[in-house]
Amino acid sequence: MSENQNLLAEQRRALILDEVRKRGGVRVNELTRRLNVSDMTIRRDLDALARQGVVEKVHGGAVPVVEASTHEPGFEAKSALEQGAKEEIARTAAAMAPPGSAVALSGGTTTYALARHLLDVPDLTVVTNSVRVADVFHDAQRPAPGRAARPGAATVVLTGGVRTPSDALVGPVADRAIDSLHFDLLFLGVHGISAEAGLSTPNLAEAETNRRFVRAARRVVVVADHTKWGTVGLSSFAALDEVDTFVTDAGLDPAVREEIGGYLPGLVVAGGPPEEAVSPG
Repeated sequence: MSENQNLLAEQRRALILDEVRKRGGVRVNELTRRLNVSDMTIRRDLDALARQGVVEKVHGGAVPVVEASTHEPGFEAKSALEQGAKEEIARTAAAMAPPGSAVALSGGTTTYALARHLLDVPDLTVVTNSVRVADVFHDAQRPAPGRAARPGAATVVLTGGVRTPSDALVGPVADRAIDSLHFDLLFLGVHGISAEAGLSTPNLAEAETNRRFVRAARRVVVVADHTKWGTVGLSSFAALDEVDTFVTDAGLDPAVREEIGGYLPGLVVAGGPPEEAVSPG
């Protein structure tokens, strides 16, 4: 870990969480030396991470929370994690959407961040099963008093369905709506991604809805921060070779990046050096 007194709290907590997950636990005195901050600062960071449900505090430090494969965190809990990484991923992925194209966005906090960047892409047709994503476009398109609607605004289709804890609409109604459509590009958020399990989610109904999304898209772009690698949910819905591009952040271990290269054609590290970027295609 970098020793930097000026790290923002969010960055520092992301580093601490990475260390907890990699090593299976950390001690307060180790973190104070590595991050060059006080015991009190580290304890506050651990308290914040514990409230988010991602670490468990133990005497003198913290250990990771082992989640059941069926555990599905709520939208607000997930929104607080890896905010900087999600913003980098969203900015990079938005450049892959050509003006005038038909794009689909699945549910998730990373696709929610992406939606805000897609507001700048003209004449999109957006299909989503995310209530939060639909609200981003709806709020942006609501004209201020005395002003006309913005030209080139997206046409947004929100599927029906049953709402999950992460505010995605799933189930037979959503599945039938997606089956009748065809997308140039799918931006897909995931609960977990791994070489063995592929893309997975703890929600069985969401897995089936995501399968329909993948089948309906000419090109599949997974948007997920580095903490999702190695996480496995209850139900797999796509193999890695069904993904065209994986957009992640610079926190992904270089060895994992090399491993991923053997499974899918495109890996984009948001915020990485130029040679790691790929053309929108």
